[in-house]
Amino acid sequence: MIRVAGCDVGSLTSKAVIMEKNRIVGFSIVKSKAKPQDSADEAMQAALSQADCGLEDIKYCVGTGYGRDQISFVDEARSEIACHGMGAKWLVPSVRTIIDIGGQDCKAIRIDKNGKVEKFITNDKCASGTGRFLEVMAKVLNIGVDELGELTDKAQTPITFASMCTVWAQADVIKYINSGYSIEDIGAGINAAMAKRVAMLANAVKAEKDVCMTGGVAKNKGVVSTLEKVIGVKIKRVRKADPQIAGAIGAALFSQARLNGGGDK
Repeated sequence: MIRVAGCDVGSLTSKAVIMEKNRIVGFSIVKSKAKPQDSADEAMQAALSQADCGLEDIKYCVGTGYGRDQISFVDEARSEIACHGMGAKWLVPSVRTIIDIGGQDCKAIRIDKNGKVEKFITNDKCASGTGRFLEVMAKVLNIGVDELGELTDKAQTPITFASMCTVWAQADVIKYINSGYSIEDIGAGINAAMAKRVAMLANAVKAEKDVCMTGGVAKNKGVVSTLEKVIGVKIKRVRKADPQIAGAIGAALFSQARLNGGGDK
C-alpha cells in the first residue's frame, strides 16, 4: 500500500487529500485556524481518519496554499497555481482553462494538454471576486453562503450593483433589503456581480476550451451559470470529486509523481 498526500492551507478553509494508485481514499475540508500548522494538522488528521491510516503510512506529502511553508509534516511545498492546474487536469482531463475562486483570491489559469501552466493571472488585492465577498453578502441577507447560489434561478429582476467594492456592495444590499426588494433578486445580483468580476480574469488569460471551475464558489450554480453567459463558454462541471479540494489533489499528484521519479511532470 503506497499512499501519498496533499495539504492545501487556505485563508478560509484547509483541505487534505490521501491518494493511492491515483484515486482518492480520504479527504477533508476544515475551517482554517489562526495558525497554518493547526489548520494543516486538523485537515490531515480528518483525511487520515477517513482513509483509515496514520501519517506514518504516507510515503510523500506536498503542501500548498498560503500556509504551505509553515506545515511541519510536508516533504516539500508547491505553488497554488501549479497544484490547481494539476488537480483540475485530474478532475477534468480535457480542461485547458481553470477558474479558481478561493476565500481571499481568484485565479484564472491556462494549462497545456499535460497540465503544465502556460499563463495565469490572480486577483488578491481586494475581497471582490472572492469567496469572502459572497460570505459577507450572505451574512447580510441572513442566509447560508451555500444557499446564495440557488437564488439566481428564483429571481424575477436581478439587482445590478453599481460597485463591486465589498464595503459599498454591502451597504447597497442593506439599502435594497430596506426598500423591499426580494432576497432572490438581490442574491441573483450578487452572483452576477461576482461572475462579471471573475470574467475579467478569464478574458485576461484568453480562456480556451475546456473550462472548469475549482474552489468553493464552483458549487455556487448561480455564479457558474452567469459566468458562462458573460464569457460565452460552457463551463465543465466537476463531478469526480469536490471542486474545493482541487489544490490538495494537485499536491497529492505531485507527491505521487515525486515517488515515480518525475516530480516536475
